Amino acid sequence: MKSARTIALGLSIILMMTAATPLVFAQAEHVRWDIISVNFVAPFTTSAGGIASATANDGSHITLTGSGTFVAPAGGDGTSSATTGGGTWALFASGATTPSASGTYAVTGLVRWDEKGTFPALPGNAVGGLAVLRVEFSDGDHGVLTVSCHAASGSDPAIFEGITMSKSFVDYWNREAPVGGVDANRTLFHRLD
Repeated sequence: MKSARTIALGLSIILMMTAATPLVFAQAEHVRWDIISVNFVAPFTTSAGGIASATANDGSHITLTGSGTFVAPAGGDGTSSATTGGGTWALFASGATTPSASGTYAVTGLVRWDEKGTFPALPGNAVGGLAVLRVEFSDGDHGVLTVSCHAASGSDPAIFEGITMSKSFVDYWNREAPVGGVDANRTLFHRLD
């Protein structure tokens, strides 16, 4: 009898606390990603249509163009198939300047999205962060594209700028870093909400 009263009292307290607590619903994020082109002549501008590269363990590299959108589930965790976009790819043997293979790729899903930092000087809700995207290549291979943008404001120095890509069993894991004044290896995200 005493334990039944204790349970009833405990449930009453929990119900009162729950009723007094406002409900907060997180919303999904709609985000655009771009491998960007940069105009270094005043006025400084960015636009979709850039290129970025990453190198594999043997010195071969992949070069991409690309852009698209994704819907990140509320709370930041979880995957999503609400994706669009893709771009072109070209593979180069170590030291080669002519591609050994090329084609297109399509984004088929979002693995993860983490936003970090903002670009107050850029229009359009520009943000930094890390997106991991599933892709399918025009030659039938599958892979994962990682798009990373080191935002100018409030970003962690551990965040790299550029892309990495896996294609079948090869991981182009070593991103090529951007170089000042060179229009390559830069990315950008925009919140669309």
